[in-house]
Amino acid sequence: MLKLARYIKKYTGVILLILVLLVIQANCDLSLPGYTSDIVNVGIQQNGIEDAVADTLSSGAMEKLFLFMDPDEQKLIKASYTEKDGIWSLDKTSKKTRKELNRVLGKPMVAAYAMSSGSEELGLGGGAAMQLPEGEDPFDALKHLPEEQLTAIKDKLYEKLDQMPDTLITQGSIAFVKADYQEQGIDLDAFQKHYLLMAGLKMLAFAFLIMLISIAVTFLSCRLAAGTAKTLRDGVFTKVVSFSNREFEKFSTASLITRSTNDIQQVQMVLTLFFRMVLYAPILGIGGVIHALETSRSMAWVILLAVVLVLGVVAVLFAITLPRFKKLQDLIDRLNLVTREILQGLPVIRAFSREKQEEQRFDKANKDFISTNLFVNRCMTFMMPAMMLVMNEITVLIVWTGSKGIDAGTMQVGDMMAYIQYTMMIIMSFLMITMMSIMLPRASVSAGRINEILETEVILQDPEREEKADAEKKGVVEFRHVSFAYPGAADPVLQDIDFTARPGETTAIIGSTGCGKSTLVNLIPRFYDVTEGEILVDGVDVRKMKQHTLHEKLGYVPQKGVLFSGTIASNIAYSKDAMGENDIHKAAEIAQASDFIEEKEEQYDSPIAQGGTNVSGGQKQRLSIARAIAGKPEIYIFDDSFSALDYKTDAALRKALKEETAQATTIIVAQRISTILHAEQIIVLDEGRIAGIGTHKELLKSCEVYHQIAASQLSKEELDHE
Repeated sequence: MLKLARYIKKYTGVILLILVLLVIQANCDLSLPGYTSDIVNVGIQQNGIEDAVADTLSSGAMEKLFLFMDPDEQKLIKASYTEKDGIWSLDKTSKKTRKELNRVLGKPMVAAYAMSSGSEELGLGGGAAMQLPEGEDPFDALKHLPEEQLTAIKDKLYEKLDQMPDTLITQGSIAFVKADYQEQGIDLDAFQKHYLLMAGLKMLAFAFLIMLISIAVTFLSCRLAAGTAKTLRDGVFTKVVSFSNREFEKFSTASLITRSTNDIQQVQMVLTLFFRMVLYAPILGIGGVIHALETSRSMAWVILLAVVLVLGVVAVLFAITLPRFKKLQDLIDRLNLVTREILQGLPVIRAFSREKQEEQRFDKANKDFISTNLFVNRCMTFMMPAMMLVMNEITVLIVWTGSKGIDAGTMQVGDMMAYIQYTMMIIMSFLMITMMSIMLPRASVSAGRINEILETEVILQDPEREEKADAEKKGVVEFRHVSFAYPGAADPVLQDIDFTARPGETTAIIGSTGCGKSTLVNLIPRFYDVTEGEILVDGVDVRKMKQHTLHEKLGYVPQKGVLFSGTIASNIAYSKDAMGENDIHKAAEIAQASDFIEEKEEQYDSPIAQGGTNVSGGQKQRLSIARAIAGKPEIYIFDDSFSALDYKTDAALRKALKEETAQATTIIVAQRISTILHAEQIIVLDEGRIAGIGTHKELLKSCEVYHQIAASQLSKEELDHE
C-alpha cells in the first residue's frame, strides 16, 4: 500500500483537513462521557452544584468559613468575591483560580457543616464537643477563642480532614453550599433543572457537531478514494497500452482486467474507510486513555488488559487470514480467465458438445474461489463475538472494581460510568483497526498487484533524441541481417533476414505454417525488438525513431481483423480524429466493402458490436483493410489479411489496392499463391530463414520450397503455363 502513496500526494490538503476534523470530532466524543458523569454526580447527586465554589454565599456563611482560613486564604476569597447587601457574589474567574478557590473553600465548608449539623464524624460535634452551655452558638465561641487555641482546633480538624477521601470532602462542601442556598431562598429544584438542561443541550450540540463532521469526513474520504482510484486506473491503462507483446505475455488478459477493476476497487474501498477509521482510531484511543486516567488511575490495569486482549484477537486473525487473502486474488484471476475462455469459445464448445466438461471446469474454479472466501469469512465471524465478549467482560470488571471504590468513597457513580465509556471508546478504536485489518491484507495484495503493473519496465522505449528520416528513402523498409528469438526461447524464430521493400512495389512473404511470416512483419511496427541486426524505415533504425512517428507511417492490417464498438464510419476513420466522408467512402470502395455497407439500412452509420461480432469474417477483414487505406500511409502491411475473401473479391481488391498504393510500399503476408502472383518481390521463408527471393516465375525455377507450395495450390496446367 505504501508504494501507492505517491498517487495521493495531490490530496495532501484534503488529508490535513480530514485530520483537523477528526481531532475536533474526537474532542467532542471524549467530552460526552464527562458530561454524563457531571449529570450523575453534579446534576442528580449534588443538585446541580458543581463544587465548593458557590455562585453566592451569605455573609453569615462567609464569616463561618473565615474562622477556618488563614489570612492568605481569606485574602484570595475577598479578591474573588464581591460583597453587597449581605451577599458575597462570585466574580468572573479563570479555571485555575476556580480550582484554587475550591481547594481553599472545601475543608472549611466541611468543618463548618459538621459543626452546624452536630456531626461527631470530625470529633468536633458542635457545642457539646467544646463543652459549651446549651443553646450557645459554637461559632460565636470560636470567634472569642485565643489565637493559639483556635489554631490548635483548626490543626486537629484539618488532620482528620486530610485522612478523608476527596469525594467525602466534596460531598461535605456541597452540603454546606446547599444549606446556604436554602437560607438565601434559592430554589434548589429550579437550580438543578437548569443545570441538567444546560448539560443536556451541550451534549446535543456536541452530538450535532459530531454528525456534521462525520458527514464531511465521509464525503472528503470518498472523493479522495474515488480520485485516487481514477488516477490508478489511468496509470494502469496508460501503462498497459504502452506494453509490448513481451509484457502482455507476462500478464494474462484476465489478470490485467482483474487488476484494473477488482484490485483497484479493493484499494478504493480501503482508502474510503482508512481516513474515516484508521486515522480516527488512534486519536480516539489515545484521548480515551488520557481521559480515563484523569478519571481514575487506580483502574489503569483494566485498560491495559483490554488492549492486550484486543491485540491478541487481531494478531491471531491476521496471521490466519493474510495468506488466504493473497490466494483469493489469484483465484479471482483464474475464475475470470476460465469465464473469458468459455464465453469466447462458446461456438467451439457447442460444436464439440463439451458443455458439460466446461461447466465442470468453471464449477471447479468457482468452488475454489468460494471455499477460500468462505474460510476467510468464517475466520472473520469470530472477530465481532470475540470483541463483544472482551467489551462486556471489561465492563463487568470496571463495575466490580469501581463499586469497591464507590463503597470506599474514592469514586463517584458518574465517574465509574464515564470510565466505562472511555474504556469502550478505547476498545472501539481497536475494533475499528480490527475491522480494517479484515480489508487491509486483501487491499495490500491488490495494491501489490497494481504496483507490479505500474512498475513493470517496458522493453520498448522511445529514444531520447529521434533521428530524422532520409527524404530520399521515404517508404523504404530494409531488413539488415535480422534475427529474432522470443523472450525465454532457446532457438531463434528468424535468422539472418536481409531484404529491402521499396515504394511502388509489392513485397510478398510466403512460407509454411509456423515459419515466422507474421513474426517478421510484427518487427516493423516494433511489436518486438530484433535480437540481432536492424530494421530501417525511411533510412532510420526503428529503434531510433519514436513509436508514434513510426506508426503514423504504417497502415497495419492484422491477421485477425479487429473492430471496435461504434459505427462502420468510426472504424474506418479510426486512424484520424477528423476524416471526411469522401475519404471514408473511397477507402471502403477500394476495400470492396461499399457493397455490403450500402445494403444496410443505416449504411456507414450502422452500429458495430463489440469485437465486430455482428459482421462476417470477410466483412471484418475488408473493414480492417479500409481502415488502413483511409490513413494513407507510406507503408502497407497486410498480415494474411485476404484469407477470408473469395477469389473474385480478392482479385478486385488487389487490383483497386494496386492503383491506390502505386507510390507506397506494400508488404503482404499470404498463404495463397494467387494473392501474390504479381508481386514484384516474393520472399520465401523456411524454418525462419530466407529460402528464396524473386518473382513468381523466378522462384518456380530457383526455389524448391516455393515450387512445392505452388504445386500444392496450382494445377499442373497452371504450373506448366508458368
